[in-house]
Amino acid sequence: MTENTIETSTIKKSRDIISQLKEMGHYSKNNIEKLSQFWLQLEGELDQKPYAERLSKLLNHESRFHEELESLVSDYEIECNRIENEAS
Repeated sequence: MTENTIETSTIKKSRDIISQLKEMGHYSKNNIEKLSQFWLQLEGELDQKPYAERLSKLLNHESRFHEELESLVSDYEIECNRIENEAS
């Protein structure tokens, strides 16, 4: 197996991982939206402030996770592009 074939295989696997990470990001965004809806209900409609505060903490954790995941995907894509360009 040539070095170029190995690099192509590695890039393909890396692109698959990126695709799966992006899918996770999509679900993470959906989770943030759903948590926000719950928070609004607990904070306003149901007037259950202690639970709203706890949910707010979860929302912050989920938001940070989503931001870090997006950053990882971006950096990983840049690196894959760099490797592909060098191989060309």
